[in-house]
Amino acid sequence: MHNGTPEKLIQVRGLKQYFPIKQGFFSSTKTVKAIDNISFDIFKGATFGVVGESGSGKTTLGRTLLRLVEPTAGTIQYLTTDFTKLGRKELLKFRPKMQMVSQDPYNSLHPRKLVKSIISEGLKIHFNLPADVAYVRVKEILEKVGLKEEHMFRYPHEFSGGQRQRISVARSLVLKPEFLVLDEPTSALDVSVQAVILQMIKDLKRDYHLTYLFITHDLSVIDYIADYVAVMYLGQIMEIGPKRHIFNAPAFPYTKLLLNSVPHPDPQKKRNREIPKGEIPSPINPPPGCRFHTRCPYVQDLCRKLEPDMIKIDAEHFAKCHFPLINRQ
Repeated sequence: MHNGTPEKLIQVRGLKQYFPIKQGFFSSTKTVKAIDNISFDIFKGATFGVVGESGSGKTTLGRTLLRLVEPTAGTIQYLTTDFTKLGRKELLKFRPKMQMVSQDPYNSLHPRKLVKSIISEGLKIHFNLPADVAYVRVKEILEKVGLKEEHMFRYPHEFSGGQRQRISVARSLVLKPEFLVLDEPTSALDVSVQAVILQMIKDLKRDYHLTYLFITHDLSVIDYIADYVAVMYLGQIMEIGPKRHIFNAPAFPYTKLLLNSVPHPDPQKKRNREIPKGEIPSPINPPPGCRFHTRCPYVQDLCRKLEPDMIKIDAEHFAKCHFPLINRQ
């Protein structure tokens, strides 16, 4: 995948995102630990997949990386720039390099604006391009995502879900970013449309030399599109590594259970259909020790008392587990 040592585009260290909440008028303020002390690298030109159940902190991670919400603690380094220390003006200049495609293509597009205005808005804010130059840029990017010039003069409600997602992608790409956060970009689409959009996303990555953070709960999508995978649970990364390691030799019990829950295309093939039991605990009051111990089929006393460190399983493969599965086999 890389020639020589891959270049790190983004380095995240000790990232935390805590949200204070009040549950009642007389109650004290509590804290939601949406992201709790995570560290990872994203290599230039790679697709970094983030997977986990709802409530694991995936979307908050994507929004925090772009500073759409300010991190509580930690650093986000973009090449040589400490992204967390940029002031308002510096951040505005930096914005075109890092863009986001949201989960819901309908609510993320202004219903009363033409597609032309929606896509060109970023060009006006960041580059102040003349109208004729912006028009050409918008036309080119629309064609790149499989739409036509005539679509510039329609409103979002006149398109299908797949077409609206293409418009969302075009709005981000028109600024010529280097890094895209894709927050479950196909989850609101029909299965037949998902495959087309995913292929388009792969093609655009190749053509524009992009780097992706791809958020999803669907491991089959991760298998198709990702190079590296981070498995999140209750605000923490529990396992991280190249996709082939995660899929072929999962070291964390939660990862194994997620893989077991993926349907197999062959109905005759018998598989272990063990899936995670119960629901994900509240991030307001996460369990002591290992976050996953309340649902883990391999739990031991140590897991309930002491939070595990992230240990090295193999080259680039790490798991946050006292008793990784790789050592049990």
